[in-house]
Amino acid sequence: MAKKGENREPVQIKCSVCGNNIRPTEKNKKNTVEKLSLNKFCPKCRKHTEFNEKKN
Repeated sequence: MAKKGENREPVQIKCSVCGNNIRPTEKNKKNTVEKLSLNKFCPKCRKHTEFNEKKN
């Protein structure tokens, strides 16, 4: 049986418009090998923008 959280890794996501860093999130590194891209609300821009995975 697999251990809980074995394939999950923490990543930071960054606003593509203003560069604001938002709270850390997780992704499954086996299923999602490409960079993560999510649409989220940016409190600095005050609108929904695309957030991309930040380079570590």
